Amino acid sequence: MKNFSKNIILWIIIGILVLVLFNLFQGNQSNRASSLVSFSDFIAATEAGNVSEVNIIGNSVEGFFVDGRPFKTYAPDYPNLVEKLNENGVKITAEPSDRSMHPFLSILLSWFPMLLLIGVWIFFMRQMQGGGGKALGFGKSKAKLLNEAVGKVTFDDVAGIDEAKQELEEVVEFLKDPKKFSRLGGKIPRGALLVGPPGTGKTLLARAIAGEANVPFFSISGSDFVEMFVGVGASRVRDMFEQGKKNSPCIIFIDEIDAVGRHRGAGLGGGNDEREQTLNQLLVEMDGFESNVGVIIVAATNRPDVLDPALLRPGRFDRQITVSNPDIIGRDKILKVHIKKIKVSPKFDSKIIARGTPGFSGADLANLVNEAALLAARKNKRLVTLEDFESAKDKVMMGAERRSMVMTDEEKKLTAYHEAGHAVATIHSPASDPIHKATIIPRGRALGMVMRLPEKDQLSMRKDQMIAHLVIASGGRIAEEMIFGKDKITNGAASDIQMVTNLSKKMITEWGMGTKLGRLRYNNDSEEVFLGHSVAQSKNLSDATAKLIDEEIRELAENAENECRKILQDNLEQLHIVAKGLLEYETLTGDEIKDLINGIKPSRDDFDNDPDSSTTTPISSVPKTSSNISPQTQ
Repeated sequence: MKNFSKNIILWIIIGILVLVLFNLFQGNQSNRASSLVSFSDFIAATEAGNVSEVNIIGNSVEGFFVDGRPFKTYAPDYPNLVEKLNENGVKITAEPSDRSMHPFLSILLSWFPMLLLIGVWIFFMRQMQGGGGKALGFGKSKAKLLNEAVGKVTFDDVAGIDEAKQELEEVVEFLKDPKKFSRLGGKIPRGALLVGPPGTGKTLLARAIAGEANVPFFSISGSDFVEMFVGVGASRVRDMFEQGKKNSPCIIFIDEIDAVGRHRGAGLGGGNDEREQTLNQLLVEMDGFESNVGVIIVAATNRPDVLDPALLRPGRFDRQITVSNPDIIGRDKILKVHIKKIKVSPKFDSKIIARGTPGFSGADLANLVNEAALLAARKNKRLVTLEDFESAKDKVMMGAERRSMVMTDEEKKLTAYHEAGHAVATIHSPASDPIHKATIIPRGRALGMVMRLPEKDQLSMRKDQMIAHLVIASGGRIAEEMIFGKDKITNGAASDIQMVTNLSKKMITEWGMGTKLGRLRYNNDSEEVFLGHSVAQSKNLSDATAKLIDEEIRELAENAENECRKILQDNLEQLHIVAKGLLEYETLTGDEIKDLINGIKPSRDDFDNDPDSSTTTPISSVPKTSSNISPQTQ
């Protein structure tokens, strides 16, 4: 808005200048509009008494005849001209010859080339620094003073990360009442680093600090420091801290600090000189000879592994606050914060959705609430119901339904038995998570899928659970072989095979779960070793060890396949029941699959509706990894 106003004012000034110049030129042109007469005719008209007045400008004579017609002529060196005019009663006025052009126009034309060069130079200087700032303001900080009178965020709007919020509440309280802490000898912290995966609420926490603290709050991104000119970033850091000291006590928030705080000297040929100088200046300003008392730095990153160690030591970032994904209680609180912004049914219970979304971040939950509101609006509902949230959850986790996709009856049958194989293997694997839903409706890139969801939040995974994942992933391909024959198998098991390979490899090489290699970590990747100016490849594994790893991985996969084949052969009737149920209803919940196996048909008033609408409490949760979903893809 500010730039728009500046542009409007600039164009108004240019328009006024154009009008002034136009009027000046028009004035000069109007002077030239007089009719030209020869000097002899002018003398004859003067002697005849037909000239009323003249204006002599150098050798140029302008005037009017008695009948009011203007004229203009050029007078040669005629010494008796004035006497002759006086004798015939002509009114005479005179001006010097340098007044033929307006003085303002004369000055403008003389200075125009210089002004044009200065204007072009300023234009290119502004373009080189991205069109923002002053012509020579390269070293000025781009930190913005945040003052949110409207849309203010406070700690009441932040939920699910209570420990991180408590740490930052203490920082705000320190700024409000420093004597409370300093009377016992405590010092104000220099900086707080927010670390966590994307979408967990790091920037939201920073905005809450700005809303809670009655102190100036400057916000800047790490990428705003780095420019193409060496030294500009360091100058901006100095200017940022100068602004901070003038407004002390204050808070400076640096988002994505890894853009400027990366480890120095990393990579081929050293590092980036501009970024390293900027980082050096930041280190000095945070804890150098000059004390920046009252200036607290709050930074956020999801890449703490690439930060320079000097930036993380005490005295600079004294507090490193982990902002992790919320647990079930935190997800419930986050949902309650977001559903305040939409019209929700009074019967809606946020705990049901909280149980069904383990692993979701705050941003994921906000997106889920928004999707539910959009789905309800699409159906012209007055309130958002639990059914809308369940549909939105399926869309977020599995992708949008592609009901318009044309599938032949043979492809549907293949897909149904593929997913039925996963489902039956899941039911007969005690260590597996329960089935949430099985569907043969194409979603995203998958033609169908079986989703297994944990009953509670899991922070680790046991070996028997991993073996169950391998067994279940093999169910789709084995079911295709048993029902249609080995010559009729499809490429739908591609993602299943990839999951089995990756999980087996990690179990053997990273988690020490093999029988031949012991509890050691084996990295099969080659790494680069710097030898002077050359780079050599160093292999970490011997050929014999690599062979043992391959044998262990193949043994895990084959054992899982044999176990899955035995399950499906012993429960072939259940495989047919589940496949026929999927062909009839297209989507089945975990409870409906168990009912079908027990001979109970699902009770649905309308087969077109989502089956979740007929269930009371869905078997909830979200897939932890790709191993929890068994999609059949083309």
